Amino acid sequence: MTSPFVRDEDRPLAERLRPGSLEEVVGQDHLLALTAPLGRMLAAGRLASVVLWGPPGCGKTTIARLLAERANLHFEPLSAVFSGVADLRKVFDAAARRRDGGLLGGKGGTLLFVDEIHRFNRAQQDGFLPYVENGTVVLVGATTENPSFELNAALLSRCQVLVLRRLDDRALDLLLTRAETLLGRPLPLDEDARAAVKAMADGDGRYLLNLAEELALLPPQPVLGPAELAEAVQRRAPSYDKDREGHYNLISALHKSLRGSDTDAALYWMARMLTGGEDPLFIARRLTRFAVEDIGLADPNAVVQALAAWDVYERLGSPEGELALAQLVIYLGTAPKSNAAYKAFGTAMRAAKETGSLMPPAHILNAPTKLMKDIGYGKGYQYDHDTADGFSGQNYFPDGMDRRTFYRPVERGFEREVKKRLDYWDRLRSRKGEA
Repeated sequence: MTSPFVRDEDRPLAERLRPGSLEEVVGQDHLLALTAPLGRMLAAGRLASVVLWGPPGCGKTTIARLLAERANLHFEPLSAVFSGVADLRKVFDAAARRRDGGLLGGKGGTLLFVDEIHRFNRAQQDGFLPYVENGTVVLVGATTENPSFELNAALLSRCQVLVLRRLDDRALDLLLTRAETLLGRPLPLDEDARAAVKAMADGDGRYLLNLAEELALLPPQPVLGPAELAEAVQRRAPSYDKDREGHYNLISALHKSLRGSDTDAALYWMARMLTGGEDPLFIARRLTRFAVEDIGLADPNAVVQALAAWDVYERLGSPEGELALAQLVIYLGTAPKSNAAYKAFGTAMRAAKETGSLMPPAHILNAPTKLMKDIGYGKGYQYDHDTADGFSGQNYFPDGMDRRTFYRPVERGFEREVKKRLDYWDRLRSRKGEA
């Protein structure tokens, strides 16, 4: 409840513009429309427990509060950052009394909203289970983290995970319009600066409104362009959690852009990671992995370039060394691609596990003792250099195991030449076998 001593105009703009109904929420129609998950629940008159997963400033808290109001449930907010088991017990006890009619004059049901629910440990999360299951509370958890990593399976099985989207350009523009209406005047921005403000918000409605309030407090002045805007306000760093979801999403985007030979997209994703504070050495390690996994022998120089860029970065540091990583991304993006070596190794590993401890054929075993010679070690071995073609064609697989082909080079880059060599040896092997 707002303090009676705080004037409405003294409250933050984002708070004053908080939607008063679900219809006023922007950017989340995929959840709130009549045919969407929350819309269907409300229409059926039965609100189930849910986990709202989405970035900051997309409306998770607001939606939870409005769901309670629409479903005629008592709204009980908790933050997992500041609450513990004792706080949860009080909420569950009050909810049970409310449900059983022990709290006169109140609403019968309770919507328990837990912000940052991923902050509760696994044991604390288990504490929700009986109260969610018997209907004491309708749980609405909010998290910016991937629930499949942060919430235990038992709790997830009792809640529907709903993904909220970062606010798009249209939603952000609507929030700016609402802010200008409430303020009673347009913000001092030209068209390009207005677009820049929305870009700076990065899908975060709360940040956008705080920025709008900061602009509204500037002394009267001509309309701002992008350059003047940059001087007037502080730009925040892009949203990027390098320890969790953002970390893996962006490195995946970089890897797959390289695999798809989209060099420009790969440069963009690496730049996003660097501006977000990612360790350049982590990027160097992953680029080296890419060189051997997705290029391999199609361009044997790729791994050499990767190691060189890694070494250059370690010698120069940031920001000079980052240019070596950019150069590497361009090299890898434009190189011919092949995962033939990667697949060959995986197939060979599976074969090794399947065949157990088969011995090598006796003719390729060394025989340093008389006993070993007597039992046939090394007998019949042909020294390839002494043969007519420098190739004996002997069997090197275990006795009792058919010959297998693990490595199948592609017709790209240097592997085209490798394939010619393998085909040549296969032809010799066939001729010697026929002889």
